[in-house]
Amino acid sequence: MSIPESMKEELQAWNGGDGIDLETWLDSAGDYSLAVGYTEIFCPKFVEHKGYILAAEEPLHEEYLRNLKGFESREDATPKSVEWVMNHFHLSFIHFGSKDISPDKLVFLGNALKETYEARLSYFFPDKPCIVEFHIPEDPYDFEAYQITFWQAKHDQSA
Repeated sequence: MSIPESMKEELQAWNGGDGIDLETWLDSAGDYSLAVGYTEIFCPKFVEHKGYILAAEEPLHEEYLRNLKGFESREDATPKSVEWVMNHFHLSFIHFGSKDISPDKLVFLGNALKETYEARLSYFFPDKPCIVEFHIPEDPYDFEAYQITFWQAKHDQSA
């Protein structure tokens, strides 16, 4: 596994400067509560609702449904735009306010999430192919702009 450049110095400092690999570091620095929490991000749940595929869990809460209706009611709303906005996720929110955020870590995580979303969506919805987009901003330090989202491919064809 390739390690983001910004982590190499930290990993090398372990064991009196002899270093540590990523898996061993995780064994030492992680905890089970975080591991459980990460499943929400790296093993997302998807539901079908009113023809949409959404990154959500049933039952859909009232606030979620109000947001969905709000996006549907916009004048320029399309099924693609509704799915796009309802399914988007800002990678910088994984650890909001973290001091060790960096472009290389966000790209690493975004690419891993893209692969995960693609695999899970094709597994759960084999007859409804989806497009997964990982947006990398032009300004690599615009951390909030690193986003992942998806929509059904049929919405591109009907545009």
